[in-house]
Amino acid sequence: MSEVGRRAVTPLTAWSKAEEGGAGRAVSQLPAESQEVRGTEVGGPEDLICRGIFQIEKRSCDVVLTSSRLKWTPIEPESLAGYFPKRPKFLKIIINPHSHKKEAKQVYYEQVAPLFKLADIKTDITITEHEGHAFSVLKECDIQAFDGVVCVGGDGTASEVAHGLLLRAQTDARRDIDSNFMPVRAPLPLGIIPAGSTNVLSFSVHGIKHPCTAAMHIIMGNLQAVDVCSFSSRHRLLRFGFSAMFGFGGTTLALAEKYRWMPSNQRKEFAVIKALTNLKPEDCELSFLPTENAHMADQKGKRNEDERNTIEQCNEDKWQTMQTHFLNISVMAIPCLCSMAPRGLAPNTRLDNGSMSLIAVQNSSRADFIKHLKRYGNRQNQFDFPFVETYTVQEVKIRSKIDCGWTDMESEENADFHSRHQSVISPKGSCPWNVDGDLMEGTSEVHIKIHPQLITMYGRNIEEFDDHTVKCSCLKSLGSGHTRT
Repeated sequence: MSEVGRRAVTPLTAWSKAEEGGAGRAVSQLPAESQEVRGTEVGGPEDLICRGIFQIEKRSCDVVLTSSRLKWTPIEPESLAGYFPKRPKFLKIIINPHSHKKEAKQVYYEQVAPLFKLADIKTDITITEHEGHAFSVLKECDIQAFDGVVCVGGDGTASEVAHGLLLRAQTDARRDIDSNFMPVRAPLPLGIIPAGSTNVLSFSVHGIKHPCTAAMHIIMGNLQAVDVCSFSSRHRLLRFGFSAMFGFGGTTLALAEKYRWMPSNQRKEFAVIKALTNLKPEDCELSFLPTENAHMADQKGKRNEDERNTIEQCNEDKWQTMQTHFLNISVMAIPCLCSMAPRGLAPNTRLDNGSMSLIAVQNSSRADFIKHLKRYGNRQNQFDFPFVETYTVQEVKIRSKIDCGWTDMESEENADFHSRHQSVISPKGSCPWNVDGDLMEGTSEVHIKIHPQLITMYGRNIEEFDDHTVKCSCLKSLGSGHTRT
């Protein structure tokens, strides 16, 4: 005991007296690895008289008194790196101040930035000023200086940043993107802080639209590989993305963009109802290559370029083609969860399963098509209609067989003529595509391919979303007045 007398010993906890069962309770409160080491040192729990945490020379120590000795061991703090080895230290932040209700800056600075500061994460922030600004930043910045890229905004912002990351990867790898190429993975993980109206990407990787939840996934370094689609036309890459809709989905988005002078929620509901009022089928040739496990293994990078070309030549005979009138065609590499479709627009696919979900809605009455749309908001099978066909595919080719031009049937005096998407409303031969909530225009022939696990996102794979309540009033409000054929 004289050794203890020569040191400054301050009790931090009360001694645990070795009464009947007491020693076992005291030891069990310590980490399992500590029990094993210290039990050996003191000769077993039967020799224990008392135990506690004391401060010795300004260090917290585990102090044990047995019948033969007094022993203490410094308590070392836990290392976060051991638990979260992939947690970022320096992030590139891209904020779209115009997303949804222009609340992205407020969401970041009030909810997310304080968490990053507590986690000792350094940031470099860019607030975008125009369309394509995020893409330009990713093209020019020293991307290797960061541990990840985080975007604050809606699906359009997230898609633009993902596209920028992937194009940067192809440029750095010297890939010829205007050919039949095998893309390389994005160089950095992508984090999405939801601040848009639908936030399909955020819902799909987090299961919820919640900025703090998204921030915590980033802080802890939770990483999830995600499949990506490439969209090309005549061997020219148009963009990378996660989902696309042609027909009703593209037309609805084009209308919503045209009437941007309206409040966000009203604009979406108006676009849906107007697109349904003017609903018409598109004459298209749809070709697709069904998914096969052997090809999926190849797509995950287990074969070289020559072997891949050989496999693709063999698959030419496996393409299936149909030519008919379609009301809507959806191609999705992710489940596309959102408040309007809590089970997902494509519930039969996953974030990283190496395949796409093809949903082809053929011509039907307006009433039946509305029934199909309404089922996205509940537990009923939205595909259980004779005019809806679903496939699991690797590639899709869509070619419009008629003039895709369409015009507004009402006066355009209220249109926002400064909208960046005004040109897609009237030109003949321009078929509007909805790609991740953004318009892709200028082509009537598109080739879509799946690229498994091409990008990594902060988040976790969400197998099922529990809240099955529709929160989009535009589908609820569709009454009998809009169901005439």
